[in-house]
Amino acid sequence: MKNTCTPPPTNKKEYISDIGKILVKENGKKKYYTPKEVKKAHRKSKWYDGLDFSCWAMSTFSSHSDFNKHHEETGEVCNYVGMKTEMLSGLSTSPTSDWTDIPDIDIDTSWLDFGDMFDGLLEGIGDFIGGIFDGL
Repeated sequence: MKNTCTPPPTNKKEYISDIGKILVKENGKKKYYTPKEVKKAHRKSKWYDGLDFSCWAMSTFSSHSDFNKHHEETGEVCNYVGMKTEMLSGLSTSPTSDWTDIPDIDIDTSWLDFGDMFDGLLEGIGDFIGGIFDGL
């Protein structure tokens, strides 16, 4: 029997910012971080209280293939495109005029891999686009 992923963090923008800072500090700037690096960053963050929902950060900071491989190995059923859409929608609802601007984080936004987003056109892209425009 396969397990489903945990619910997302309540404050997606703050979570992404915190995990991103730890990833950059520990591993330098990269386009993608391995699931192992993301899990380690999650455990070092204020968000870790015994509940591991790091797969939500993996959907943002890991490659699609690494995310899928990790979830095949763990037996969790998680959807990269859907989760990434939900995490980025959390950014779009911020009061910031530029939704890609994460305050106080020095990270290359190349991790916003829109190619993967559009691969899942039928898997919630309308919600993703709508969330961006709702946040502007």
